[in-house]
Amino acid sequence: MAEDLESSKIISRKIRSFVLRAGRITAAQQRALTDLWPKFGLDLSQFSEPLDLDKTFGRKTQRSLEIGFGNGENLIRLARTHPERDFIGVEVHRSGVGHLLLDLEALQLSNVRVVCHDAVEVLDRLILAGSIHEILILFPDPWHKKRHHKRRLVQPEFVSLVASRLQHGGRLQLATDWEPYAIQMLEVVGANPKFVNLAGTEGFMPRPEWRALTRFERRGQRLGHGVWDLSFERRSDRD
Repeated sequence: MAEDLESSKIISRKIRSFVLRAGRITAAQQRALTDLWPKFGLDLSQFSEPLDLDKTFGRKTQRSLEIGFGNGENLIRLARTHPERDFIGVEVHRSGVGHLLLDLEALQLSNVRVVCHDAVEVLDRLILAGSIHEILILFPDPWHKKRHHKRRLVQPEFVSLVASRLQHGGRLQLATDWEPYAIQMLEVVGANPKFVNLAGTEGFMPRPEWRALTRFERRGQRLGHGVWDLSFERRSDRD
């Protein structure tokens, strides 16, 4: 597995929405990162131009991309429920990537590919304009302190990049358990003319059935945390 995040060839952005933590990687996860990466992984450093996703997956179909998939619980559920669709998971933490790779191999899923790199650079360099049907951003780091708000992933420039990668009629799905960040998401995405809020004047959506109840969310429920879901549709450029 290429060490994309450490590569001096990658031009780093000044402000990133994540901090790499030296988390514990199990022996099984490390083996997965070595043995299963060639089967499921995509190394950003190996591509000089955006992916031909039809060639990557060997078929033409709708595709979803999940940013920050954690241990991959939601991604696995979607891939199993919708074998007719393809999925791309983006995550910077190697332990989560290793966990997902093990599940993909155990379940013999062939409709998922994984990238271990900064999602902004992945969208910018690896994904063709208008090639994705759905982008999922579920429980991104809220960066609670005011001085850290600049690190939040959902910013106007990023939303414009997302809009460019989505097909017309595609969806941007978001969720957070931090209400101030939910309000910022609502304002920032809502201010982009490429998107229409599918909740209308309500702003937020009820919890969707397709979203897996992850270990992270279950913990939040035990602590009494609320969750705010948002769903936006990519307008046609003619609208």
